[in-house]
Amino acid sequence: MATHEEFEAAAQRAQQLPTKPNNMVLLQLYALYKQASEGDVSGDRPGGFDFKGIAKYDAWASLSGKSKDAARQEYVDLVTSLFQRA
Repeated sequence: MATHEEFEAAAQRAQQLPTKPNNMVLLQLYALYKQASEGDVSGDRPGGFDFKGIAKYDAWASLSGKSKDAARQEYVDLVTSLFQRA
C-alpha cells in the first residue's frame, strides 16, 4: 500500500503532467483522491445544470466502500502510469 507521503507526492506530480488527461481520467483522479483523503462520498448530489458537479459526485460515489488505503494506492498507480504514457 502507498504511504501518505507517496500519495501526497503523487498529488503534487499530478499537477505537473506534461499533457492534460481526458475528462474520464480527470474524473478518476478526482474520485480516487477524494476517496483516499475523505472516504465515502458525503453530502447531497448536485442538481440542476451543474453537470461538472454531478459528474464529480457520481465518480466519487462509484468508489463508495473502497478503503482509503486501496484508493490511495490506485491513485499513486494511476499518476505513475500517466507519466509513463507521456
